[in-house]
Amino acid sequence: MLQSMYSGISGLQNHQTKLDVIGDNIANVNTHGFKKGRFTFQDMMSQQMQGATAPDGDQGGTNPTQVGLGTQTGSIDTLHTQGAMQPTSRELDLAIEGDGFFRVLNPDGGETYTRAGNFSRDSEGDLVTADGHYVLSDGGEMINIAEEASNFSIGSDGTVTQVIDGEPEEAGTIGLATFANPEGLESLGGNLYGETSNSGAANELAPGDDGAGVIAPGMLEMSNVDLSEEFVEMISGQRGLQANTRIITTSDEVLQEIMNLK
Repeated sequence: MLQSMYSGISGLQNHQTKLDVIGDNIANVNTHGFKKGRFTFQDMMSQQMQGATAPDGDQGGTNPTQVGLGTQTGSIDTLHTQGAMQPTSRELDLAIEGDGFFRVLNPDGGETYTRAGNFSRDSEGDLVTADGHYVLSDGGEMINIAEEASNFSIGSDGTVTQVIDGEPEEAGTIGLATFANPEGLESLGGNLYGETSNSGAANELAPGDDGAGVIAPGMLEMSNVDLSEEFVEMISGQRGLQANTRIITTSDEVLQEIMNLK
């Protein structure tokens, strides 16, 4: 069989994966706190037909003769660049300007992390995510805004201040977590990320401490997906897929000619 057919198949499969990544980016263009993916290619190992030779006397050196065997997935990266800020004027909508993630308590007792700050209060006054997971303070405790509080506010340093009987009182400080390698985090769905062995351990901080971002109250961070860029990548991926399909078709025609030899 012609090797070009197998090379074309590998190109077809990997361009399909590239389009899958682009499709996910476009689908999440309006998902708060979403971080886009990026697909990269790598060439596969090459078939060595002749090795390189060094110059010897009156004979010069020669380069290796190799035939590539197609392409493979290089990486699917998550790009944690800052998304645009959307003003909402809602006191429990929070965005992070800079590095870091909100700390979220899972029902199993573990922690996950998110950039989506569309929070609310439950019936007991605890600060929760849209899915009901507790938002944690810089000390790892739940943040409770008392029912009798007449007013409350959240500062850029994450401090939650409530007013009870006319007196201001601190209810806690929004906790953030930073990572040595945020691209190593695992996407868990529901706008949540989980720690992995390559993300590094979470550095638990208050906003503004040791390089962590600050809180922008009354704002939400939008997806960092650029639609114009995604459409260009989609066209490039589509053309690459069509070109590899053409390789397979041409290889098949060559095989047909060989079969017709008499």
